[in-house]
Amino acid sequence: MNRRQFLVLLAVLAVLGGAGLALVWQDIAAYRASGAKIGAKLLPGLKIADVAEIRLQDSRQQVTLARGEKNWVVRERGGYPASFSDISDLMIKLVELKVTQSEQVGATLLPRLDLAEPGTAAEAAKPSRSDGAGTLIEFKDATGKALARIILGKKVLKKDPMNPLPIAKDGVPAGRYVLLANAKDTVVVVSDPLNVADASPGKWLNKDFFKAERIRTLAAGPAGGAPQWKIERDVEWGQWKLVGGGQLDPSAAVVAANKLAGLSFADVAVEPKPETTGKPLVVVAETFDKLVYTLRFAKAAKADDYLLTLSVTGEPPKSRAQEKGEKKEEKERRDKDFAETRKRLEERIAAEKALAKWTYVIPRREIEPLLKGRGEMIARRAEDARR
Repeated sequence: MNRRQFLVLLAVLAVLGGAGLALVWQDIAAYRASGAKIGAKLLPGLKIADVAEIRLQDSRQQVTLARGEKNWVVRERGGYPASFSDISDLMIKLVELKVTQSEQVGATLLPRLDLAEPGTAAEAAKPSRSDGAGTLIEFKDATGKALARIILGKKVLKKDPMNPLPIAKDGVPAGRYVLLANAKDTVVVVSDPLNVADASPGKWLNKDFFKAERIRTLAAGPAGGAPQWKIERDVEWGQWKLVGGGQLDPSAAVVAANKLAGLSFADVAVEPKPETTGKPLVVVAETFDKLVYTLRFAKAAKADDYLLTLSVTGEPPKSRAQEKGEKKEEKERRDKDFAETRKRLEERIAAEKALAKWTYVIPRREIEPLLKGRGEMIARRAEDARR
């Protein structure tokens, strides 16, 4: 190779090197612009304080979470209060998540990662519609301006040979594929499966419910008729008795009474209300705080659920009965405790009365102890129990 050929070769290498460097910087700039650079935040421009609406949609359903004057609500459930903790969890995760992997994926391959744009429920029901739709998440501000838009796809599974659970055979969720709206065909991976990102409206409801505590009497029976059974006790920690005679099963009484202090619902029914079958079951609980809880459980025509409507009436005592021989210091302390307890009770009652305008979907398993007949509330004899 002579000197001239060597100089030509150096010139060619310089041109190729410059072109390669330009492409590298172009890719870096594209990553920075799209937020898809490895180690960068998934949604770098999103500020939680600006978010006033969140919409999640998959191929079957959607939910819109809107920030009101006092709290967040679920629009698809008639403005029922939403779970602020779940909403905060989702927003904080998405704002703090960083990209762990970034790939260019063509539009035709997106369904393989469940990253296709979700359609309407009608479109999802069409036989010709292919699978592979993801979960769309949109953030908007108070004016309706779009702040961010992403599609969540398949969860990334990580195999753990030390995990003995059968569900971990194919791996446990360790991340998720995400399609960024402003990155065209750029698919990224984040290190969180984002299980909370669910498009079901029922998943976002505030599940704080009424608590009928310190029950004095409890009765259950069909609407318009006499109660099938009624139990009562003279003092809060006293033994339950079956009104009308009979040897009461203590455990059945305790389970039935305790159920009303921890009842949970699955969803809120909205108009038009689902059809019901049979006579509703009416449960009435009177408490030592002079409150009366009236619950009506109607059997839903579809699924093994019940529809619950409730009312709370009464008012707790305004003063306590002074105990015999109380000293001045004891009286002051007990009066203070009584006043604080009554204030908390009044706040709880106000919240519970606000629940009366809704109809709740209750799984049958939740109210099994209240569905028992009188015969099931009676204690079994020893010889019957051994059979």
